[in-house]
Amino acid sequence: MKKTIFYSVFAFLFFTQASISQVAEDPEIKKMISEIKTENLEATILKLVSFGTRHTLSDTKSKTKGVGAAQQWVKSEFDKAALESGGRLTSTIDYFTVKADGKRVAVDSQLGNVMATLKGTDPTDNRVLIISGHLDSRVTDVMNVKSDAPGANDDGSGVAAVIELAKVMSKRSFPATIIFVAVVGEEQGLIGARHLAELAKSSNWNIIAMLNNDMIGNSLSSGTNLRDNTQIRVFSETTPYLETEEEAKMRKAISRDNDSPSRLLARYIKTVTEQYVDQLKVKLVYRNDRFLRGGDHTPFSQNGFAAVRFCEMNENFDHQHQDLRTENNIKYGDLPEFMDFEYLRKNTCSNLATLANLAWSPKSPVNVGIEVKNLSNSSTLVWSAPDGKAQYGYQILMRETSSSHWEKTFFIKDTKAEIPYSKDNYFFAVQTVDALGHASLPIFPVPIK
Repeated sequence: MKKTIFYSVFAFLFFTQASISQVAEDPEIKKMISEIKTENLEATILKLVSFGTRHTLSDTKSKTKGVGAAQQWVKSEFDKAALESGGRLTSTIDYFTVKADGKRVAVDSQLGNVMATLKGTDPTDNRVLIISGHLDSRVTDVMNVKSDAPGANDDGSGVAAVIELAKVMSKRSFPATIIFVAVVGEEQGLIGARHLAELAKSSNWNIIAMLNNDMIGNSLSSGTNLRDNTQIRVFSETTPYLETEEEAKMRKAISRDNDSPSRLLARYIKTVTEQYVDQLKVKLVYRNDRFLRGGDHTPFSQNGFAAVRFCEMNENFDHQHQDLRTENNIKYGDLPEFMDFEYLRKNTCSNLATLANLAWSPKSPVNVGIEVKNLSNSSTLVWSAPDGKAQYGYQILMRETSSSHWEKTFFIKDTKAEIPYSKDNYFFAVQTVDALGHASLPIFPVPIK
């Protein structure tokens, strides 16, 4: 009887502490969110549209029209932010040459990704976070480099989010490094993103999260006329592209089919978004991208990095990849007048909450395991503390095997915990947290004997 009472008291204190850890909010993140303004995002979209076309193979010499002028303007916006960063933010256009491929690149061409790097302040922290949107635009014919291709939503919306976050976040310091990038060549075959992903891999960048934002500013669907500015889709791969034979064997043994690193990142985005951003829910989509389609996160996934795509809940194909025209009283074309800038603001804030929490968080725990030496209706998890920034504690995340998202959180001070839930019925993960609630990416446990 005494043992039962003791256990009940322990469980009450344990779960009370767990619930407290879930509601911790960093006031600085809330402040940054308040600095994201719809009027700033709209002004950026209008400027991007003013370049006529931003087709990857369009004019690079003009100062007012074409992709070259757009690249220089985006860099100038990064440079303005750099002036207020105390030297932490630097910008560049990473030029590279692509050969004609007889498909979507007609001649050998020089392309360039516009990048701004907010260098981490901790020399022992080599973590890198990347947020991207694609600068290029197109009309119906993907090889049409002359006609106006406003690209307001596809993907002016993603680029506007990247620029706005660079301006807001560069005023703060983070231990980890954040790279803000407007890539080119997306419509020609993800060329700029592939160049950057391969550069990152060959340079051994420790990219822990890549957030691709492609079409995040429209809330009205074509065809169905559904309107929804309260949800954003986040796509994540199921099985990692670079999964080894040994990793595949372990995945099958522990039924880890819905817990790839990219999917753990997607759940992280859902958690922090719904904690910090009002009137916005994250819809987890268990695909790398839309059906048989792709985006700039894909080359990063293919190179072994955790990468996801943010995309609006309802696409409007009247305003995507369309020549500017009016037919049967329907106006076609990707124009600013068809965008929902408040929706774009909320989606930008979702990215901010994710980047800030990760960049300020301690590193993830290491050697995370779940004991299997005894049959038991409880589960014992063990792990080791990461190096670097001191941790306040750890969170064990738990969900039923049929659930898409974490359902319970247990706060732990130690590096070992036994919880009264069977590993037969639940999935677990462990993340490191600091005193302000900044949590690392969770690590899925492997069996230990």
